[in-house]
Amino acid sequence: MPTFASHDGTALHYDLLGQTAPGAADRPPLIVLAGGPARHPVYLGDLAGLSNARTLVVLHQRGVGESPPSPTAAAAAWPELADDVEALRRHLALPAIELLGHSAGTRVALSYAARYPQRLTSLCLVTPPVQWIRSSPDDSPGIIAAHRDEPWYADYVAHRLAATAAKSASDLNHLFPYLAPIAWARWTPAARQHEATGAWHPAAQDLFFADADPAGIVDGLAQVRCPVLVIAGAADGLTGHAPVLALAGLFAHGRAVSMADAGHYPWVEQPAAFAAALAGFYPGAAAAA
Repeated sequence: MPTFASHDGTALHYDLLGQTAPGAADRPPLIVLAGGPARHPVYLGDLAGLSNARTLVVLHQRGVGESPPSPTAAAAAWPELADDVEALRRHLALPAIELLGHSAGTRVALSYAARYPQRLTSLCLVTPPVQWIRSSPDDSPGIIAAHRDEPWYADYVAHRLAATAAKSASDLNHLFPYLAPIAWARWTPAARQHEATGAWHPAAQDLFFADADPAGIVDGLAQVRCPVLVIAGAADGLTGHAPVLALAGLFAHGRAVSMADAGHYPWVEQPAAFAAALAGFYPGAAAAA
């Protein structure tokens, strides 16, 4: 299990996937940040076969999976987690990195992009929450309402208000089984199985948002010159659809792709379309399609 010493000496763990992918040695690894926040990255799987074409370096966030808790709360807030990514880059001896984040992991990815724009050669943001960074008309109420005839919908509505009032990650996690279906275009057995994969770590969840200060991130993103791909699920009731697509407009070389019939986990619901989108973004990734 590979580890590295981060900026404060904390030994963080990462997984390596796809080391034997054809041609992987000729291309730099792709650093991957999971969401949740603080969900074990096993839920990412191999991102619809991306590890067939690239070596994936999947970071375990502080206090998640094999990585120990942070010795200080300040270092575990999401803007500061960008410095763990920079320490990983140094550990891998890479002059610059390609970075992919999912969901809450995109917060860390965007913080990294703002702090170290010269260290990025590409940035991929999969179903990112965006209202914290860009105010856009929110179409999630319509996406949610489209499920009103589903058998789980009444339970979702009944527990949604309690979720917004939750005081801790532990309180919120108890409600999660009632809230999970809204992240999917279809609440299928495969979706249920996926939601049972990858435990949340509530202590790290709480620290992720505690004392988080996003000041300066938007201004820093103006310096990002690498290609940026934003992937939105057309049926993502967590983030909405239109706001995610609009995020690409923040970047000089940003573009967005919409995944039809997919929610927050498009590589699970639409693996072929997801792989095709990545094949159009990452040179040599066509083998993942």
